[in-house]
Amino acid sequence: MDSKKIFSVKNKVIIITGGAGYLGQHYARGLGQAGAKVVLWDKRKLAGVDLVDITSEAEVKKAVAKIIKKYGRIDALINNAALNPNVENVDAEAQFAPYEEYSLELWEKELKVNLTGAMVCTKAVAAIMIKQKSGSIINIGSDIAISAHDHRVYNDPANRRYKSVAYATTKAGLLGFTRQWAARLGQYQVRVNLFSPTGTAAPGQPEDFVKRYAGANMFGRMPRPEEYFGPLIFLCSNASNFMTGQNLIVDGGRTAW
Repeated sequence: MDSKKIFSVKNKVIIITGGAGYLGQHYARGLGQAGAKVVLWDKRKLAGVDLVDITSEAEVKKAVAKIIKKYGRIDALINNAALNPNVENVDAEAQFAPYEEYSLELWEKELKVNLTGAMVCTKAVAAIMIKQKSGSIINIGSDIAISAHDHRVYNDPANRRYKSVAYATTKAGLLGFTRQWAARLGQYQVRVNLFSPTGTAAPGQPEDFVKRYAGANMFGRMPRPEEYFGPLIFLCSNASNFMTGQNLIVDGGRTAW
């Protein structure tokens, strides 16, 4: 294998769910700049994004068939979609509620998108990759799948702001999901891995929050979205051909401290 080419994603057909979101758009830009043919799925309408409800098997199967008709293959699936409101989003207070008050309706909604959506998409794409005897499935986890979120970063004097318990639970659940699918698909040379980033710098974040969050890792700053391009390209490329069932943590050392 040519060491100059193993990290290439040129012309690889890559699906990104949650493609209309902040990180989904950044992931698409990074992979697109590297030459990949990126297909974005989301329920939210945005230029360049295909409208797909990832919790609907019928819609996902239809979307997969469309890709196969156009490209003839699928090289990678990035299960990125999740309900995860920004800290500055005042309309999402219910997702920051104390756990003993957390709405079961919201809990079930988050599980449906974050976990069931990944299952629906993986089932559909796995069928293609089994026939190809190749492919990479990347589930987007989180550093809080490994260690609890420190709620003190919110600096809430009323003690009413907590990271969504459903979000943390689903991200931890994706680790088991990843390993079981890796065990199922390994015989077909299809790899399944979890990529666990930490919270990312984004426009509009309160200065106090950024300072507290940044202080929790070894670099003393929040990562920029483009700092995740390298790990994703690695997982989508042939450079990770013998890696499966693993959790690639990119958190500035937060969970190692």
